[in-house]
Amino acid sequence: MPHEKEVPEVIPMPKNRNNRACLLCSIIQTSGDFRANGCPNCENVLHVSMPRAAVCTSQYFDGMIAMITPEKSWVAKWQRTSTFVRGIYAVRVKGRIPEDIEAELRDQDVTYRPRDLTAAEQD
Repeated sequence: MPHEKEVPEVIPMPKNRNNRACLLCSIIQTSGDFRANGCPNCENVLHVSMPRAAVCTSQYFDGMIAMITPEKSWVAKWQRTSTFVRGIYAVRVKGRIPEDIEAELRDQDVTYRPRDLTAAEQD
């Protein structure tokens, strides 16, 4: 289709032990992709590529959602991923961003909502 914008492919291989999920947006990529390229959604605020790849991502996540057109998806709205790039996202990511990085996010006026559902439990 001539009017579709080109988007980079960020769809990982089937689940394996090298896949990790971003703790801020929950996109799933291989650990090598996070180290080399950072997060396609969060790199401008998290700077996930080396050396933060290990602390801003988690290998422990539940469920996978394929987002082909996130801007039109009700699931993407529910997951708060409708403004992100297309790709595979975790339903829930276990773990939290370190406190110092969370403070950096606050300084940038970025709201951090843990993707492990602890924020929902506190509400």
